[in-house]
Amino acid sequence: HRHHHMPQMDKFQNKYRIPSSRLQHWDYRWAGAYFITICTKDRIHYFGKIENGNMVLSNVGVIADVFWYEIKNHTQNLELGQFVVMPNHIHGVLILKGNDDNDNDGDNGNVETGHALSLPTVNPTDNQTIGQQRFQNIGKNSVSSIVCSYKSAVSKHAHRLGFDFQWQTRFHDHIIRNDESFQNIANYIINNPANWQEDKFFQNIETI
Repeated sequence: HRHHHMPQMDKFQNKYRIPSSRLQHWDYRWAGAYFITICTKDRIHYFGKIENGNMVLSNVGVIADVFWYEIKNHTQNLELGQFVVMPNHIHGVLILKGNDDNDNDGDNGNVETGHALSLPTVNPTDNQTIGQQRFQNIGKNSVSSIVCSYKSAVSKHAHRLGFDFQWQTRFHDHIIRNDESFQNIANYIINNPANWQEDKFFQNIETI
């Protein structure tokens, strides 16, 4: 009886995992590609556990999985790269595709916004600093706003269903600049569950 839910869970995971493997190679036309890591508060294992090198999702883990793939339905000019839910963090790649109406210098804007969420979230007020305004005016397609929406969707639905869950306040992002880095990160994400025992990343993530 112990394995009653397992086949269904595998099917569910695979159904959502397959689309992300379509993206094979770095493309110089992209406005930016970002390796995103978001940890749970206090690194609590809200999302499930690793068994025999595979991630077994909890109910909250399923929510974190589903809402990542939902990002594409709410964001224009975006591709999702590789993604994995781990017991106490998620890793994913967000790819911003170039806007036709942007000039070529638009790349710098995307790069700058990568760390926007490392700052405390600002509530709109009349006396904002220019920096605060810049972070609020970067539009729907910024890394920070995408991650913020994803985090709040997962939290909202987890709490609505009565599950205990909290993200850590910040997220970590790393700009991917070339194909080698893109491939390495994709492989790292794919192999993350199998390497959980040796995974120092989740312990030392603050230093990255």
